[in-house]
Amino acid sequence: MDRVSSSMKQVSNPLPKVLGRRAGGGGLEAERESFERAQTVSINKAINAQEVAVKEKHARTCILGTHHEKGAQTFWSVVNRLPLSGNAVLCWKFCHVFHKLLRDGHSNVLKDSLRYKNELSDMSRMWGHLSEGYGQLCSIYLKLLRTKMEFHTKNPRFPGNLQMSDRQLDEAGENDVNNFFQLTVEMFDYLECELNLFQTVFSSLDMSRSVSVTAAGQCRLAPLIQVILDCSHLYDYTVKLLFKLHSCLPADTLQGHRDRFLEQFRKLKDLFYRSSNLQYFKRLIQIPQLPENPPNFLRASALSEHISPVVVIPAEASSPDSEPITDLVEMDTASQSLFDSKFDDIFGSSLGSDPFNFNSQNGMNKDDKDRLIEQLYGEIAALKEELESFKAESARGMMQLRGRASELEAELAEQQHLKQQAQDESEFLRTELEELKKQREDTEKAQRSLTEIERRAQANEQRYSKLKEKYSELVQNHADLLRKNAEVTKQVTAARQAQGDVEREKKELEDSFQRVSEQAQRKSQEQAEVLDTLKRELAASRQELQVLQGTLESSTQVGAEQSTRIAGLEQERDSLSRAAERHGEEVAALHAELQQMRDRLGREQESSRMELEILQAQLRDKESKEQALQQHVAEEQFALLQGTAQEAKRMVQDALSHLEDPAHMACTGSADCLLSRTLAASECLERLQDAHSKYVSDHTAIGSLLPTLALFAHLVSDTILQGSATSHLAPMEPADRLLEACKQCSSEAVSYLSALQDPGKVKGADCSLLTICLGRISAIGEELRPRGLDVKQEELGDLVDKEMAATAAAIETAAARIEEMLSKARAGDTGVKLEVNERILGSCTGLMQAIRVLVLASKDLQREIVESGRGAASPKEFYAKNSRWTEGLISASKAVGWGATVMVDAADLVVQGKGTFEELMVCSREIAASTAQLVAASKVKADKDSANLCKLQQASRGVNQATASVVASTKAGKSQVEEKESMDFSSMTLTQIKRQEMDSQVRVLELENQLQKERQKLGELRKKHYELAGVAEGWEDAAD
Repeated sequence: MDRVSSSMKQVSNPLPKVLGRRAGGGGLEAERESFERAQTVSINKAINAQEVAVKEKHARTCILGTHHEKGAQTFWSVVNRLPLSGNAVLCWKFCHVFHKLLRDGHSNVLKDSLRYKNELSDMSRMWGHLSEGYGQLCSIYLKLLRTKMEFHTKNPRFPGNLQMSDRQLDEAGENDVNNFFQLTVEMFDYLECELNLFQTVFSSLDMSRSVSVTAAGQCRLAPLIQVILDCSHLYDYTVKLLFKLHSCLPADTLQGHRDRFLEQFRKLKDLFYRSSNLQYFKRLIQIPQLPENPPNFLRASALSEHISPVVVIPAEASSPDSEPITDLVEMDTASQSLFDSKFDDIFGSSLGSDPFNFNSQNGMNKDDKDRLIEQLYGEIAALKEELESFKAESARGMMQLRGRASELEAELAEQQHLKQQAQDESEFLRTELEELKKQREDTEKAQRSLTEIERRAQANEQRYSKLKEKYSELVQNHADLLRKNAEVTKQVTAARQAQGDVEREKKELEDSFQRVSEQAQRKSQEQAEVLDTLKRELAASRQELQVLQGTLESSTQVGAEQSTRIAGLEQERDSLSRAAERHGEEVAALHAELQQMRDRLGREQESSRMELEILQAQLRDKESKEQALQQHVAEEQFALLQGTAQEAKRMVQDALSHLEDPAHMACTGSADCLLSRTLAASECLERLQDAHSKYVSDHTAIGSLLPTLALFAHLVSDTILQGSATSHLAPMEPADRLLEACKQCSSEAVSYLSALQDPGKVKGADCSLLTICLGRISAIGEELRPRGLDVKQEELGDLVDKEMAATAAAIETAAARIEEMLSKARAGDTGVKLEVNERILGSCTGLMQAIRVLVLASKDLQREIVESGRGAASPKEFYAKNSRWTEGLISASKAVGWGATVMVDAADLVVQGKGTFEELMVCSREIAASTAQLVAASKVKADKDSANLCKLQQASRGVNQATASVVASTKAGKSQVEEKESMDFSSMTLTQIKRQEMDSQVRVLELENQLQKERQKLGELRKKHYELAGVAEGWEDAAD
């Protein structure tokens, strides 16, 4: 009641308000300026160079501005003044705000932004040249925005926020299977761009730290909220469209769609899971979790099992950046006041409650009952509004509580998972604690060697930084040269346009002169015709006069009666004479006018001739300037070519100088990497030869020659350095030949680049000798390739099965031999020796059983990996496709079989009394390391939730425990035997004891010397083993 009465009191006297609006009728421009000023401030606050996240209130103001002006003209007018190409953080925040406008802004934002699509593409290519910081992020985000604009342009039925019902989705495809097929492909491309941005942002962050709570981390993570919203809708629509396509088309036709969907499903699931664990997203958005397995599109009933992922954004009332949303209400009030002022200006002032005064016209007044009814209706409406607001607040609170509950459940699951991981790690660490204590001494020595390696690595890093600086300088010089080329091309275009304007003016003058000549000729012809007519009339008058005179002479004889007639004839003669005089005057006037026309025509011809001469002189001046400009452009282009060739020659010479650098002597490389670099250099040389031939035929075609020349210098320098690094591991003769070939290649490259710098030799520059040098380097690299890689990829599958079978057979044989040795020991030994041998052989039997279980689990996991990853291909094709992984399995299987055989031999020697306990402990540790290699090779392609992977990890723990048992039983047996063989010095004299003491000291010194030498030998053997294993399995190629 109070609210209604107060509102009625407020509108009781609306006349001053109306008059006030009329008095301020010129406020439209002021209101527009105020709006543009507010938008400019909000946009500049949202898009700035500070590395912090965009505040929500500024972005919301920009969105409301697009709805107010029904477009994005103000936004683009402000953004075009920002230096987006000079600051990566500024460009990144612009992409974030523009993404929000495309999603939540007015529908005309897309139409107003299409004209800037090419500028966004150019900016994306420009930022793509930077590999650090925000460069790659801005490039990928700009590509995503361009893809989003193209998608909504092709499919206008989709709104910017991608929220559609199933019926609207069917209408978007127009119930045509071809349209659904194409729409699915476009959605795959759209989702691929979203996932690329997702992965690039995560790869740019250091996930080992809590980056989500820092300002820089939040600046990079903030746009991912829009990406998550888009991805959830795209995933849902893709699933529904694929089910619809499978109901209309055969399954083989859609195999490519299914493969692409599975790949994107795995990426999206992983990214959603990683995002949900970040603290930054937990308070801003509730990220859905995708199902454990992807939908089965071959089964139509699986569509009913599909649950659309829903992204929940909690209310922003608790956000520190949020503000009361009163701008929209004030904007609507301002719009209504503007409408009222326009209405009053047109129809005149009116009363607030009765605009057209209908009640006064009809003589009707409301009584108290009607006012009471209206008052009650107002109270009912107010109560309904309060009820609706309470319902909305309760629903919002319920949604917040549900979101908080889901967050707590996710945190609980995460804590349980972390607890399980901690328990597993503690169990594993208990078994390795004793072994780590034994290895502490070796670790100290390894740390000293590591310090030396770090020093070398630091030197190599400094050298790499110098090379990187030189490369950056070359790239900057290349960009400057390209800008100069663009400016020169623009000047040539302006000169050609000016020449065209001169030609058009010349043609217009010629046309006007032709028209004037024709007009003068027509006037002279008309005047000649009039003169001829007048002459003919004069001749006729004279003839008539002569006839009248003859008649007069003949009629003189008639007499007096003809006198009156003669007088009339004389009068007629006088009139004819006057007419003849008038005709003569007209003819004279016409002659004078003709003379004037001729004089005027002569003057116009003279002025036209002078203007034509002036224009011809200007044309000749333009032509001379154009020739000079063309000559200048040619000189500038050749200067660009000379500068690029000079930088390329300097790069090749720098690579040649590194061949004799002592710091480079420690660098090594593989033959496979050398072959890949040589192949890339050969292909680039072919492209360079084609670009050179085009430049020789047309000097304006320098655009393709310059970048190819820079890439060629980089690849040739890389080939020379890689060849030198490869020669450090090669035998003497091939190493010398390889170094000689690299030096000859560098000299030929320098000669070719020098020829490109000489104007007289640029046309005859030949790179055939350089091609021959690269061929020699490639041939030497083929010779240096390790022969272990000569196995055909088609035979890898059979080789894996053979090696796994051979490993299982070796383990079975070893177990049988241990059982046989145990039987012999029980039959032939007694006492302490029998006890020690039984304990050692029993632990070896347990180790063999654990290894057998591990090999079986590895086979099962390997079979699961092949079945899940090969698709329609055969297992052999899968092994051939994943050759690196296959070679790792083969190497690990060989190591396990060899270790089992060596350990059985060592145990046999210990039982016979010919071996040492240390040899048996070393063999057991070696076989544990080999099984760890087999586990690592098997689980590298396995699914983290696979049951077979869990079995393999349990079997690995069993092997570690069995290995520890073998080591413990061996140490116990050794100590037991040593106690039995305790030394007795009771019967020795003082001299004998002194002699034994000296012999013991000598033996200790000899053993310490041998121990030092053996440790050095062990280090060298391990280093050589790592080098050979790396070359055989392509570790260096994988690192490159």
